[in-house]
Amino acid sequence: TIVTSFFLIIAIVITARTMIGNHFKKKFSKIPPPGIIVTNVINEQFSEKLETFGTAISSKSKTFKIRKDDVEGELNLKDKVKRGDLILNLKSGNIIAPFDGVLGYTGLTEDIFVSDNIFIITLDDNSVKISYLPEMLEGQVAILSSKALSTEENLNVLNSLRGSKLFRPDQYSYLLYPNKNLPGFLEKNNIPKEDVLKSKLLTNLLNDDNRQIIVKDCEDGYHFNGSFNNINSLIDALKNLPEQYSDTIKKERNFIYDLFEKVFDHKSFTGRSGTFYGYEGLGSIYWHMVSKLQLAVYEVTNKAIISNSDEKVIGQLFDHYFEINEGIGVNKSPDLYGAFPTDPYSHTPFGRGAQQPGMTGQVKEDIISRFGELGVRVKGGKISFDTTILRKDEFIKDKAKFKYVDYNNNIKHVELEEKSLGFSICQVPVIYHLSNKAETIISFSNGEENRINGNEIDQINSKKIFERTNEIKKIDVFIIK
Repeated sequence: TIVTSFFLIIAIVITARTMIGNHFKKKFSKIPPPGIIVTNVINEQFSEKLETFGTAISSKSKTFKIRKDDVEGELNLKDKVKRGDLILNLKSGNIIAPFDGVLGYTGLTEDIFVSDNIFIITLDDNSVKISYLPEMLEGQVAILSSKALSTEENLNVLNSLRGSKLFRPDQYSYLLYPNKNLPGFLEKNNIPKEDVLKSKLLTNLLNDDNRQIIVKDCEDGYHFNGSFNNINSLIDALKNLPEQYSDTIKKERNFIYDLFEKVFDHKSFTGRSGTFYGYEGLGSIYWHMVSKLQLAVYEVTNKAIISNSDEKVIGQLFDHYFEINEGIGVNKSPDLYGAFPTDPYSHTPFGRGAQQPGMTGQVKEDIISRFGELGVRVKGGKISFDTTILRKDEFIKDKAKFKYVDYNNNIKHVELEEKSLGFSICQVPVIYHLSNKAETIISFSNGEENRINGNEIDQINSKKIFERTNEIKKIDVFIIK
């Protein structure tokens, strides 16, 4: 029947989705977390942080192949040891640490045990190698949002960003990644001949015409097995090599791993956006990230104001904030933006207007930034208004009407006088007035008023606003500017 067929189809869909989900969970759960790129390192603390995320790269490594029946006592993995410390008691003789380091397995294999009777442990030193990535806007936003820099350092980042390859003058905004030429297919997976000749394992495999790891083409070029998709493929292939290569593998395993990374540079992969030109790829503006940048600059500017930083520095932060703001679509002409400026779009690639309309995450950042500009603050359950960042030219010069939606979803209007502006918080209209005295007037629905010296609303009335109790009709805020 139709009903039976319907439920049968539903059951098949649910089963298929579950199987696909389990497949990808198994597949991708093995992928190690991404690396962390930094410029300044505090050795001990940073090494511990990297160790936590699995991103430390050792310059010294020692591997020990141990028979389980030769062990006396417990094996404690990932314990730090000093040079000369006892690593493990063996019946055949103790293992002593030849240098300071961390005990564990290589981190590249799924399981420490390689057979029922034999396992491998490694000793890695605590050194950290630093590598640098090309400029990317996400990195600048991250460091600005981290609160790790001083006000002056934040300004230096923004000054450098403005003069970098990330700035796109024609749109007066910032690229996600700078444009670059991507290598063609034939430029990839090429192993330098001198590196091949350094490896006894690779030369033996070539002489034996064994193509499990390396192949030689008709033009004497060397390549890793074309079926490899990441380091795990290489690890599996090394495991599956004939027994005759086992001694050489033991000696050269780390060299082969390093050579694989040298050829493919997987550690520098920051996501699909760095591998193509369209969408939010190379040379494209990703508008959500630009709005994140604006919010980050608002945060550091506000921090500078609160900490009473140098006025010149604060002024320069203001300049950066409003420059970024002017580059966002709503402030552009349709001709320049390539679309309706008031509509949110995903990205703008080179040579085209804004693409992929929709309610993107950009809207969230823009709303937060705008409330920041308007000076809305919430601390200790109290709403206050600090309009330091708000530009004076936003106050209207002529009378106008402010339209808002009240608690009952009715469209209402408020008359605005000269030198005022209006917005709403939780459907309560807030009217700013330029004045020579800081004062706040709360107008209640029952006709009463509450006058407050200053621009902070008490906790009780703030709660009424948050909970939309319909007790507060309007708030007039008189500010000095």
